[in-house]
Amino acid sequence: MIMKERLKIISILIPNSITVPLLLLILLSACVTARIEDNRLGMTGLNEGEGIVIIAKSYHLGNETENKFISCISKNMRDGASGLRIISNQEFVDSLFPWFEPRTAPANMQSLPLLMNRPGVANIIKNNSIRYIIWVDGNTDSTGGGGNLSCAVGPGGAGCFGFAWWSDDAKYEASVWDLSDFSEDGNVTADYSGTSFLPAVIIPIPFIARTQNRACQGLAEQLKLFIVG
Repeated sequence: MIMKERLKIISILIPNSITVPLLLLILLSACVTARIEDNRLGMTGLNEGEGIVIIAKSYHLGNETENKFISCISKNMRDGASGLRIISNQEFVDSLFPWFEPRTAPANMQSLPLLMNRPGVANIIKNNSIRYIIWVDGNTDSTGGGGNLSCAVGPGGAGCFGFAWWSDDAKYEASVWDLSDFSEDGNVTADYSGTSFLPAVIIPIPFIARTQNRACQGLAEQLKLFIVG
């Protein structure tokens, strides 16, 4: 409905000679292309009460974008009829301080058994029934853009004219670690790309390709299938 209303506004504001080509460009550019793949290395599954922790593998202190992405995946895997038990990322990191801080977190599966031998670590994981740790790595980058958009204020009022566009590419990989047998069961990758644009004839009307949000939803759904089948 929102798309139809925006297209209606554009058709009113823009002369008929350029309305059709512009609408075609909008419809084409508004699409987001997606590719999701998984690489299974072992058997997965969840027993009743077992939970999952999701952590950003390359996370940096204060990076709100990565924190929001991890929160988005957690919410999408937890909600719904087929939702899973997701343990709070921050609560998990705090309970095992300092072993999952950026400088001390295990870099690979080989270092996990050593970490589990640290005093109290195994007990905390057992008491919270944590079965899997999912490490998420990746980011969303702007890959290019162009156009020309200018706004001005005059005696007759204010307005913006022109057309601008930019592309975003969201690439993420989630590695699944099974704490029951210290194995890496595989990984899921998501690659979402799309073009956002901003046409303006007096009123700017943004059309945003929300690649990061789509990548979050797609990765979360694929991870649920990967873990529980």
